[in-house]
Amino acid sequence: MAENAVTLTVAHGTTKHNIEVRGSESNEPLLNDLAEAIAQVTGVPLPSQKLIFKGKSLREMEQPLSSFGVKQGCKVMMIGKRNSPEEEAELKILKDLEKSVDQTSKKLEKVDGELTGLKNGFLAKHLQAEALSKLDQRVKVAAEQFMKILEQMDAMSLPENFSDCRMKKKGLIKTVQACLAQCDKIEAGISDHLAKLQSKNLALSE
Repeated sequence: MAENAVTLTVAHGTTKHNIEVRGSESNEPLLNDLAEAIAQVTGVPLPSQKLIFKGKSLREMEQPLSSFGVKQGCKVMMIGKRNSPEEEAELKILKDLEKSVDQTSKKLEKVDGELTGLKNGFLAKHLQAEALSKLDQRVKVAAEQFMKILEQMDAMSLPENFSDCRMKKKGLIKTVQACLAQCDKIEAGISDHLAKLQSKNLALSE
């Protein structure tokens, strides 16, 4: 069975690094795991790296290292430049925004879980309307947060050569748009459940 961690020598210019590469969970390491470990140690981002082993360029990121013949103690060459300090500063802003997206997304998941609980009758009927109103408010706060993040990214003017930043920004915009769609879906679920409650109450009062 292949090991889920290997130590390799990575030559970058005149510098050599001994880098331990671990696979996720109990899986053997992939080329992507190596590229990420190199980025951590050298500061050269993944899109700027060119990895060479025994004269061949390694490109298939999702392939295990063993499929290229790369094993414990092997030497891999990396060509690539670190980002400029200006790009690193922009990248840090994007990483901070990514953390905010992650935190807000977790809050949204919690609201979704609580809404499912209400639909399954985990709360007395007469308390549900107030609970739904509070959930609706939390969804609106999350949606507002996502909109602010989109506005911040929209205001970022990234030069063409900031490829790492541009790629991260593009991915983050897609994530935020998916989160906003989730907000709409949850709000629709809240309105739907509230309408059902009101029609039941109306039927009972008649």
